[in-house]
Amino acid sequence: MKRLLPFFFCFFTLFSIGQQTGYVTVNRTMKLMGSRFDITVVAANEELGYINIDEAVAEITRVEKMISSWDEESETARINKNAGVKPVKVTQELFKLIERAKQISEITDGAFDISYSSMDKIWKFDGSMERIPTQAELRKSISKVGYRKIVLNEEKSTVFLKEAGMKISFGAIGKGYAADKAKELLVSKQVVAGIINAAGDLTTWGTKAGGDKWLIGIANPLSKDKIFSWLPVVESSVATSGNYEKYVVFKGKKYSHIIDPRTGIPASGVSSVSIFAKSAELCDALATAVFIMGKEAGISLIEQLGGTEVILIDDQNKIHSSGGILFENTK
Repeated sequence: MKRLLPFFFCFFTLFSIGQQTGYVTVNRTMKLMGSRFDITVVAANEELGYINIDEAVAEITRVEKMISSWDEESETARINKNAGVKPVKVTQELFKLIERAKQISEITDGAFDISYSSMDKIWKFDGSMERIPTQAELRKSISKVGYRKIVLNEEKSTVFLKEAGMKISFGAIGKGYAADKAKELLVSKQVVAGIINAAGDLTTWGTKAGGDKWLIGIANPLSKDKIFSWLPVVESSVATSGNYEKYVVFKGKKYSHIIDPRTGIPASGVSSVSIFAKSAELCDALATAVFIMGKEAGISLIEQLGGTEVILIDDQNKIHSSGGILFENTK
């Protein structure tokens, strides 16, 4: 669901470490959680850097083991297996993640919902669809979706899905959470700076050797090879939700593969949403939600949240942003 679009690039201006600092930059690219992860750290030497990356990978793998809905031994799979049957006791870590997910559902009026995986797959984006689903089909597809049906008992640390057939999954928040946890671990080990890019959910800490900020470059949507602005990411995170390949068109209207869990209807009117905030987890979830909410409601929500900003590109390739975004144009 998350990807960096061709017209919305993240450029990682890596550390230029001078010999006087005694630091080196170490990077590794690998497949984790079914997606590409790029991990970059700054360390006293190359060997230590790779040890740090191994530790980050172990932490990401641990998180995946907890939240995977495909792993039958995971806590998440046990919750789904017992939907409509009984509450499942989980670790405080998973309990709190689900609790935060429900809070995001509340503030987005259900545009973000980890029970979205309960939806019947009635939309196809492989060119085989010949008509829009009927209202009856749409209602049936979302009949088991609803964050209010996720019952949490804090005292017992249990999670209960009220209806049989309900499922939760963390596809729209999990990679951001994993990036946050890996960063937290590396910071605790005094890794001075780095970048964790979890399939487009990006978090950074520290600065370049000379004190310059990490930058992401934003390409002009009408000229994909040209950067029109650079934005700093200081001890912060960014996630992009968008689509330019997976969609269908009916009666001249383009429908994205990102589906509103409240209606069963694909989002329209937006091409890309990028969220900037301290937490990659929050960026991850809000990027999806704002994409579904649309330009007016989405930007209005972000304007009300402290420490959070958005850049939205609509389906006409027009760029919109929250008030805290200051573009530094380049020629």
